[in-house]
Amino acid sequence: MRLLITGAAGFIGSNLARAALAAGHQVVGLDDLSNGRRENLDGLGVELHEGSLLEPAVLEAAVQGADSVVHLAALGSVPRSLENPLRSHHANATGTLALLEAARAAGVGHVVAASSSSVYGLNPALPKDERQWVRPLSPYAVSKLATEQYVLAYQQSFGLDTLAFRFFNVYGPRQQPGHAYAAVVPIFLDALLSGRPLPVHGDGSQSRDFTYVGTVCRALMSAVERRVSHPEPVNLAFGTNTTLLELVRRMEGVTGREARVEHHPSRPGDVRASQADNSRLRELLPDLEPTPLDDGLVETVRWFEERR
Repeated sequence: MRLLITGAAGFIGSNLARAALAAGHQVVGLDDLSNGRRENLDGLGVELHEGSLLEPAVLEAAVQGADSVVHLAALGSVPRSLENPLRSHHANATGTLALLEAARAAGVGHVVAASSSSVYGLNPALPKDERQWVRPLSPYAVSKLATEQYVLAYQQSFGLDTLAFRFFNVYGPRQQPGHAYAAVVPIFLDALLSGRPLPVHGDGSQSRDFTYVGTVCRALMSAVERRVSHPEPVNLAFGTNTTLLELVRRMEGVTGREARVEHHPSRPGDVRASQADNSRLRELLPDLEPTPLDDGLVETVRWFEERR
C-alpha cells in the first residue's frame, strides 16, 4: 500500500511512518517543516514532499498514486490560535478542505483524519461521548471541528471512505519540549529531568485522557489496513482521567526524581476536564489495547534521556 501521511515529519507523523514502513508499506510524506523536523525521518526511506497543504502543486504531487491518506498536518496549540486565529483556520480548516479536494481529484479512496478532544470545550460531561454537544473554547478547537466535519461531509457528499478520530492528549517519543506551544508531557519531563520547576497552569486538578503515541499509531494502521470508515467522529482514547498533579506523581515514580511544581494562572481556552467514552472505538477496533500510562512514560523518558 502507498500511504500518504500529512505532517509526516512531526511527532505523531514520524512515529506512524515508522510503524507503516515496519508493516511493509510505502510511505509518502507531506510536511512544510514549520512544526516537524526533517531529522525525524532521516534514514527511513520516506518520500517527503516539502510544502504546505495550501500549495496546490505540492499537494497534487503528494497525493498521486496514494491508496490511503492519514491527515495529521495541523497548526496545533490553543495559545497559538489565540494569538493568530486566521493562521490556525487556514492551516487546519482550509488545509483539510484542500486535501480532500486533491484526494478526490486523484482518485484516493480513503482518508483518516485527526480531530481533537478540544472540540467538546464547555461540555462538562465525563466521559465524553461523540454524540454529546460540542462547544469549542478556542479558535484551534473550532478549526479542528471544521476538520472533522469536512472529512465526514465528503463521505456523505462524494462517497469517500473517511474516518475522523478525536485525539486526546497524545504523548510519547519525538514530542518536542522547549517551545512556547509544547504539550504538557514533554514540558513536564524536560523540566523534571533538568531540575527545573514544573509549570502548572491553575491548581493542577484539571484532568486529561493521556494516550501513548504507540497506541495511536496502532489504531491508525489498523484503520488504514482495514479501510475503516465511519459516518461520525470517533474518540481515540481509553477513558483514563489523570489530573496534572497525578501526572507529576507518575513522572516522579518513573524517573525516581522529586518534582517541584510552580503554579501559574489558568490559560484562556483550556478545557477543564477531558475523558473519552471509547465504546465506539472498541466497536470499530476491538483488538486495540492501550499502552498503560506508566509504560508509556518509561518509553518517553528513555527517548528524552537518549537525546540529552
